[in-house]
Amino acid sequence: MTGSADTDEVSTEHSSVSTWMQALGTATGNPGGGAASGLMLAIAAGLTAMVAGYTRATHATEDASGQDENGSEAEAEATIAALRTRAEARSELALRLADEDAHASRAFGSAFRLPAGVERDEAIRGASIEAAAASARLGEHAVDAIDDLAWLTEHGNPALIADVAVAIGALRAAITGARTNVSFDLGSVRSAHGSLEEVRADEPRLWELVPVFDRALERIDRLAASIDSEAAPTDAAS
Repeated sequence: MTGSADTDEVSTEHSSVSTWMQALGTATGNPGGGAASGLMLAIAAGLTAMVAGYTRATHATEDASGQDENGSEAEAEATIAALRTRAEARSELALRLADEDAHASRAFGSAFRLPAGVERDEAIRGASIEAAAASARLGEHAVDAIDDLAWLTEHGNPALIADVAVAIGALRAAITGARTNVSFDLGSVRSAHGSLEEVRADEPRLWELVPVFDRALERIDRLAASIDSEAAPTDAAS
């Protein structure tokens, strides 16, 4: 739905930026950190598509010595076009995933407002797992985006390396948000008198995604470091 500042729901996919930001600053939690993570993924994907749009085969097929190292220009153009298509689709998907995360978060909040008892415990357990799953979906798509940004760090238009750096930062924020929310939501099962050991046994896939996201963050940090001298050359002079 198209949201406004005074409605109960604001859609990341359909609201204006100003409306969404105003809603983010209200004490409703809708949108909240999960939706913000989705927005950061969309920003990263949008910048990836933009840089790909400015990248030509000559950027991808020649190294500093002018030697062909990645095959024909036709192959490079096909790689660039496919990368751009993926990034554009990922940007749209990220906004939908942000709204899915917001929906799961509302159910999560509603469960905690129920009166104490078995029904509340069951609702908390179910809502916690669903919220973790929503954040996990977002995080997995964010991890998938790393390869395309890595390619652009090496073969993208060098005039837009600063935009690649911003995209890397946005993607890092998206994965950080997904990792933290998955972990937090799984931990919330303890409010339903469960234990982390039970969660690990019942939801092994979600549990194992946290270290996957940790490794993804380490890779992103290496990517950022690899282009820092190009993206921020004044650092070398200070």
